[in-house]
Amino acid sequence: MDVDGIGFTGSTRVGKQIHVMAGQSNLKRAWTELGGKSPNIVFADCPDLEQAVQASVASIFFFNQGESCNAPSRLLVENSIKPAFMQHALELLPSYAPAHPLDEATVMGALADRTQMDTVLGYIERGQQEGAKLLAGGERVMQDSGGYFVQPALFDGVRNDMAIAREEIFGPVLSVMGFDSAAEAVHMANDNIYGLQAAVWSRDINKAHGVARALRAGTVHVNQYDEDDITVPCGDYKQSGVGRDKSLHAFDKYTELKTTWIRIDSPM
Repeated sequence: MDVDGIGFTGSTRVGKQIHVMAGQSNLKRAWTELGGKSPNIVFADCPDLEQAVQASVASIFFFNQGESCNAPSRLLVENSIKPAFMQHALELLPSYAPAHPLDEATVMGALADRTQMDTVLGYIERGQQEGAKLLAGGERVMQDSGGYFVQPALFDGVRNDMAIAREEIFGPVLSVMGFDSAAEAVHMANDNIYGLQAAVWSRDINKAHGVARALRAGTVHVNQYDEDDITVPCGDYKQSGVGRDKSLHAFDKYTELKTTWIRIDSPM
């Protein structure tokens, strides 16, 4: 009861419980950064296809094995460039093979624990059961090491109603979907309970601004992913959380605004 505020980063399930408990105690405020299923939208007019492929793959596989709330785990590629994009992505996958974490050449390590590994493998199996096409990866490897290593999984033919497109996996699983127009891409991207981050790849700055404005996400990257600065706020929409971190806006969490009215009678 003596705590006035809570800041929490974690799962949406636990975050919801914290908000409920905060209200039931002393109505303390709670700021949360929770789950994500961030869409990464690549248009046919992206300025550099190779760079877009590299960033799309690296941001989900290289960075912490996909165990990141802002990982761009939903990849939306315009259909006219999708075959070339997927070919480049498949060529890159071998360079992200899990390896010993003490080897300086390793770019992808093990998952956090057995529970998380089983969760990831369960989603990979479910994706195939629901009709998605597993193009590469998805198996446990290096079992003799005792670590929880999983080959990066690349899915194509994903529908927006599949579990691997809707639920946070928190692992090296990339779900690819095609689209034909900006309106369709925005609709697909927003059709999710999360709204943490997103990305747009296009050389048309007007299109990029329009799509970024329409996306229900707290942070939108254009022609890159996950480059930011401590002076710029980051936060969430929908069930990805409440509040903003970084920048001067973060001080709002720890500040109580007070108004004091004083009447001073002037001498007559």
